Amino acid sequence: MTLQIILEPSEEGGFTAIVPALPGCLSEGNSKDEAIANIKEAIELYLEPVEDDNSFTPNAESVELSI
Repeated sequence: MTLQIILEPSEEGGFTAIVPALPGCLSEGNSKDEAIANIKEAIELYLEPVEDDNSFTPNAESVELSI
């Protein structure tokens, strides 16, 4: 999987990394390399399945959607 990240210099120093395709997925680091390493971890956690994701009501329906 390839995702675009945005690296912005922070006013306090360091960098903020943002993943536009994953709302709310962001991280920071004191250097670009650290920010990139931290955002990789944040992406993994963001995409990690949650146990509750498999709990649906009995009348739930699964639909595939291509966009």
